[in-house]
Amino acid sequence: MIQSTPLPRRSAEEQIRLEASLRDVFEHKLCFNELLGFKVESLDPLAPQISFSMRKELIGHFLHGRLHGGVIATVLDTVGGLAVTVAIAEKFNNENTEQVGHRFGRIGTIDLRTDFLHQGIGKKFTATGRVIRLGGRIASTQMTLENEAGVLIATGGGAYVVS
Repeated sequence: MIQSTPLPRRSAEEQIRLEASLRDVFEHKLCFNELLGFKVESLDPLAPQISFSMRKELIGHFLHGRLHGGVIATVLDTVGGLAVTVAIAEKFNNENTEQVGHRFGRIGTIDLRTDFLHQGIGKKFTATGRVIRLGGRIASTQMTLENEAGVLIATGGGAYVVS
């Protein structure tokens, strides 16, 4: 049976609850993200963002103080996963936080590409993710990482299983 009218969107209060839950997951419950200091800057469905500040623990080249490549790849993967998560929450925007939360347990990275474009030098870095395609089983994303001056440090592409 085809539904003729769209289901009602979740309430503003429920949306706030969902966004608080997403922030908690990506900033604290994913403990590695917390260790790296990742903060969700935006849950914009078109371009969610994660930021973090440079710290000595994140240096990959001690002579130049450059960001470790593993941190770069990690934040690109994380923001790609966040983009997919937000896209799923938007696709099922009539569901409450618990219902949407059950869908997230199935998300996982199946392919990740990182292109290192400039040295990871800066005080603050911001990663942005965009979903290129959200299919029934696979989602494709593109990600970028910039420093506070807007220098494009790295780009990435990812594929995530969603079912």
